Amino acid sequence: MKYIVYLIVYPILWCISILPFRLLYLFSDFVYIIVYRLIGYRKKTVRNNLALTLPHLSDKERLVIEKKFYHHMCDMFLEMIKTMTISKEEICKRYVFTNFEVYAELEKQEKSIAIMCAHYASYEWVVSMNYFTKFHGYGIYKQIKNPHFDKLVHSIRSKFNATLITTKETIPTIITNNRNKKLSVYGFASDQSPKENSAHHWTKFMGIEVPVHTGAEMLAKKYNMNVVFLKTKKVKRGYYEATLEVLSENASEVPCYELTDLFLKKVEEQIYESPEYYLWTHKRWKHKRLL
Repeated sequence: MKYIVYLIVYPILWCISILPFRLLYLFSDFVYIIVYRLIGYRKKTVRNNLALTLPHLSDKERLVIEKKFYHHMCDMFLEMIKTMTISKEEICKRYVFTNFEVYAELEKQEKSIAIMCAHYASYEWVVSMNYFTKFHGYGIYKQIKNPHFDKLVHSIRSKFNATLITTKETIPTIITNNRNKKLSVYGFASDQSPKENSAHHWTKFMGIEVPVHTGAEMLAKKYNMNVVFLKTKKVKRGYYEATLEVLSENASEVPCYELTDLFLKKVEEQIYESPEYYLWTHKRWKHKRLL
């Protein structure tokens, strides 16, 4: 059955991916009407998250952010599909690194690198970074239940010289690469909610005390990696700028959880600057402590 679904859906996705961007965004406007106005996809979760984290804003102001978010989410979803057939020249024109020299200098240290980023703006097109790195890139992701679509995602990433690994494969991969002295760069999206019973650290995120992922920091400490924060800014529809900021070149010397807390503060700054580009549909604050 899963294969049949894949056979039906794949041609549709491919046809969408070859649309010129102008038509792609016209289609996105139509999808917005379906997703937001007719279906109301996770609208309750989005409103609860906005009310919880942006209480200083009025209901009217949060509603404006909500609508802008859904427009952006539809754009981003279709941009993800566009990745199937987008050219190197096109994606590099639309997702620009403002200071790649910061990363290049770290590679000269001959140490693997942990890139920490958030589900903000275009976290999908970060994969284009692999066009410019000397180290082999690994993207850590949650495996798709349909094995055929999961294989498709792997295929798309491979054209960007990136390897996808699941959360379960992350530690074994890093151990193997470290043993073989294979210098690598690992991408961690560390802003989502872990299981409450497996959380090692709680901290404030957007003013709410929540459990947080600490895997990127712990692995960077154990395997002597440089740690970098990747900030993405949406310049205009379909265009993004990424800025790299070194969080630590000596992670093992940084007190426990300080890098994780610093990362989350950087994410907060992004969100407060333009909240409509954060992924509000995720239940990031489902586990929280009342202060």
